[in-house]
Amino acid sequence: MGNDLGRVLTELRQDHRNMATMLRLLERESNRIYAGEESGFELLQDIMQYMTVFPDAVHHPKEDRLYAELKAVRPDLSSGFARITVDHRNIAEQGMRLRDELASIDSGNMLRRKTLVGDLLRYVNTLRSHMQWEELDLFRRIEEMIFDGHDTFDESIFPQTADPVFGEQIEHQFGRLWKSIEQNLQQDCL
Repeated sequence: MGNDLGRVLTELRQDHRNMATMLRLLERESNRIYAGEESGFELLQDIMQYMTVFPDAVHHPKEDRLYAELKAVRPDLSSGFARITVDHRNIAEQGMRLRDELASIDSGNMLRRKTLVGDLLRYVNTLRSHMQWEELDLFRRIEEMIFDGHDTFDESIFPQTADPVFGEQIEHQFGRLWKSIEQNLQQDCL
């Protein structure tokens, strides 16, 4: 079953904007932890739960499949992208480690503030840099493939999973996260 590749690319770009929102929240909380302020560890846990159940489990596999499509249809455009699946795997591993660190802290285990802040900011910078690379290079090459006439993409191998935070319905477990996002968006507008 073919689907409009342009629509898929638009959805991936929207996912990047949503992920950038999460990264801003992680960065903001990291700065609070570094400054010794009261931090929202529950918010950090919610963010990392989201990052591991949607971007790592749905968004990145779709990008991997998009790269495979590019490689099959336009191998001349796919050079230099072999690292994409490795990057996605490394980002997922970083995210799971962070999620586990936060759960460990929540269970009463100690972790040095400096270590947590370093891990959070390393994750933020890694993912932010990766998304920028995709936006500026991979997605541009996909657009060239679309322009050349390959404009369908078989999404049937992917589960039809809606974004649990930014989709039409916010999943119950992410309600607190959504409220934090709304509050921070209001603060950003002030």
